[in-house]
Amino acid sequence: MDKSKRSAVIAGNWKMNKTPSEAKALLNELAPMVKDADCEVIACVPFVDLTAALEATEGTNIKIGAENCHWEESGAFTGEISPKMLAEMGVPYVVLGHSERRQYFGETDETVNKRTKAALKAGLKPIVCVGELLWERECDITEEVIARQIKLDLFDVSAEDVKKTIIAYEPVWAIGTGKTATADQAQEVCGFIRATLAKLYGQDVADAVTIQYGGSMNADNCEELLAKPDVDGGLIGGASLVAAKFQPIVAAASK
Repeated sequence: MDKSKRSAVIAGNWKMNKTPSEAKALLNELAPMVKDADCEVIACVPFVDLTAALEATEGTNIKIGAENCHWEESGAFTGEISPKMLAEMGVPYVVLGHSERRQYFGETDETVNKRTKAALKAGLKPIVCVGELLWERECDITEEVIARQIKLDLFDVSAEDVKKTIIAYEPVWAIGTGKTATADQAQEVCGFIRATLAKLYGQDVADAVTIQYGGSMNADNCEELLAKPDVDGGLIGGASLVAAKFQPIVAAASK
């Protein structure tokens, strides 16, 4: 992390977990544990939990994010939620392009790009996820895959809007598997992401962008990962569902 240039951000991605009452209980437990954090703390929760989460975190330093949004403001898109709806609720962040959305729900770089631009237009701060499959890593094309995702997901996004965007590097082979990229592997790819952004937008923009690592970050490995210069935080899955497991990661990012 380099806090002199950009924010450190620890965001929980709850996925399809926690009812509204459970969400309220977890956030009420977490809030006093992270009240002195020297980093941004975000909980990205299911749509049905948003109201309860916003109420539970009012007056705290915990920000709330959604886990997806559509690219249109309104229309015949049954089951979808628009960026405008999230913005009016007071939700500041939204996760886009998570590998589970790509794998199970047909998300592509094109739709991630459309969602990203729509979210930014509505005033949301997108957390855009990129990452390679195990097969792609074994074929030694990680950088090609990541560069393609960055270029396509951020196509036609202005430099000023890129500064408002968080990039989350999540190697697909490390999500929910218990496997974690080594700190050196995480740094290598996060550094490559920053170098790619520098080529596209200039070094000043690249230095301003927060790049998270996601993929089984936990209390045991977070300090080593966060010590790397281009790892500016984490997008946390399973560990974000237990306050006592999430708090040490926030503490590590606060150093």
